[in-house]
Amino acid sequence: MTSWKLTALAPRPVIEAALLAHEDAWDWDPDIVISGSEIAEDRPDDWQLEAWLPRKPGKADKAAVLALFGDSPPSLAIEQLPEVDWLTASQTGLEPIDAGLFHVHTPEHPPLNQAGLRDFCIPASQAFGTGQHATTAGCLTMLTYMKRQGVVVRNLADIGTGTGLLAFAALHLWPRALATASDIDAVCLDVVADNAAANAVPMGARPGELTMLVADGMAHPLLEARGPYDLIIANILAGPLIGLAPDFARHMVPGGHLLLAGLLETQEAQVRRAARKAGLRLAAGLVNGDWSILWLRKRSGATSRAARLGQLPDWARH
Repeated sequence: MTSWKLTALAPRPVIEAALLAHEDAWDWDPDIVISGSEIAEDRPDDWQLEAWLPRKPGKADKAAVLALFGDSPPSLAIEQLPEVDWLTASQTGLEPIDAGLFHVHTPEHPPLNQAGLRDFCIPASQAFGTGQHATTAGCLTMLTYMKRQGVVVRNLADIGTGTGLLAFAALHLWPRALATASDIDAVCLDVVADNAAANAVPMGARPGELTMLVADGMAHPLLEARGPYDLIIANILAGPLIGLAPDFARHMVPGGHLLLAGLLETQEAQVRRAARKAGLRLAAGLVNGDWSILWLRKRSGATSRAARLGQLPDWARH
């Protein structure tokens, strides 16, 4: 399929404001995928906004991107791209990372086989979450910190799991937990299954096994039936995190834990405000690069319907 890219250059605050405007654009064309990044490591204040399209951009497409910048939009560079799986290509040859108790590498690199460190091999694929992104690495660090702080997890869910890495890591830390992973993209079903097999992570519906499903946020009957959760992980985007905050709280036990990532540091205040309104309070946070990772807890005084595995209907167990 022929792809095209629009690129706008501007100072970092301008690009970040455009990204926020994109999240608020409820009528945004889902075919237009955007991202913002610095142009080079030695130019941290010079950023670019890139928009990818599966077609040659028309007048309406260009206008939609320029509208993100308000009254003073920058110029747009337009280029046709070769037929390449850009997600896979961007992840090829990635260097291994160490985050918390985890070493994450692609098949091009060998495992460390180091005592006390869990190796995960996550190939470049059609799903997000190889571990190299600052948000994923930050979540691995925060999960390790939570474990060391004595957090006990019997029932967990990873929403927007991508490659499954964060769910795998949580199961390593709490190996007897009931675990559910979901993603809005159906391609992740096979990606997670393949990665689970490659990393000896058992798939299934019993405690210590991972159940994978396709869902938009928390909107799935199995997610409802298997809750409430001691731990929910969501490494997605700031806009969905804000919108899903009440759903996350509703599906958590009193005193339960919520790990959020995928938000820029500049978006943290908005996400925390939505979390507070939902009855969630900050337990700890860290910043990795430009990204915030938040550990939140549900107020212990809140009430929630409990559901143990033995009480689930037959269809939910399987």
